[in-house]
Amino acid sequence: MTTSISLALEYFHPWPNSAGFYLARHHGWYAEAGIDLQIRTVDPGIGDSLEHLGRRLVDIAVFPTNRLLVRTERGEPLKAIAAVNQRGLETIRTLASSGISSLAELAGKRVALNPTPRGVAIVRDLVSRAGGDPDAVILVDVGARELTSADLAAGAADATFGSYWAWDILLSEHPDRPERIWRVDEELPFGYHSYLLGAHAELIDRNSLLLEDFRAISERGFRYATQHPEETTQLLGDVMPYFPPDVIARSLDAIAGTWFFGNDWGTVRPELIEPYAHWLAGHGILTAPERWRAAFANISAVTEIQAR
Repeated sequence: MTTSISLALEYFHPWPNSAGFYLARHHGWYAEAGIDLQIRTVDPGIGDSLEHLGRRLVDIAVFPTNRLLVRTERGEPLKAIAAVNQRGLETIRTLASSGISSLAELAGKRVALNPTPRGVAIVRDLVSRAGGDPDAVILVDVGARELTSADLAAGAADATFGSYWAWDILLSEHPDRPERIWRVDEELPFGYHSYLLGAHAELIDRNSLLLEDFRAISERGFRYATQHPEETTQLLGDVMPYFPPDVIARSLDAIAGTWFFGNDWGTVRPELIEPYAHWLAGHGILTAPERWRAAFANISAVTEIQAR
């Protein structure tokens, strides 16, 4: 018996962070377990991957931790079953020619970003912690678009928040435009899982064994992707043919290091959830940060990890 499962990815197009799912499908490992996997990107006109999941348009999705916590607090029956990344991926990015040498010096400068409550809070907090005036930062709304180094050179903004060090920056680096990059989770006093994997609570309750199989096979795919980068780069080149192979290879090398905690894939770490939840609450994004465990299906596993 074969069960069809649809997976919504986290972004507008596939990128190397999805490699494990593609490798496991390519090698037939999902099919061997009776899973017919359909991998999809989201329709921005509908919403993000969690919106697709909540509306039952997909069965499983990859999504940011903070968005899951917000929806859980609203009472939406969506839960994570694994962590995809064991750290954050965003940066503050500027050209060396901007003269900005510290995050404090963003005060009085134009910072491009998608001005979500979280994005604005992160920029303000980073500037404040560095000793600058967050009220003096000039926020430039660029929506979901990530500015390139060429955009910065053309004067669209002085700096940008959000570009991933394992993807966006690699796409537009230029040897004649040296940059200064700050990795956000190295500047904040806490880390966080950039992306989680999860499902609707109804599916978790109805077919937890299916999801356990999916999680285990996905782990196998991510391990294989890490161990066979050349094959993975070639497969990803077929999935995302409009991107240079060398950028895909470099991105894979960078992002693969975020997939495992020790030798474990999918581990949900309370130390990357709880402080983050309280920080979100401190900026008015959550109201009950102590209830973060309600966003995770594998509570026993999380509790066990926390007790170690």
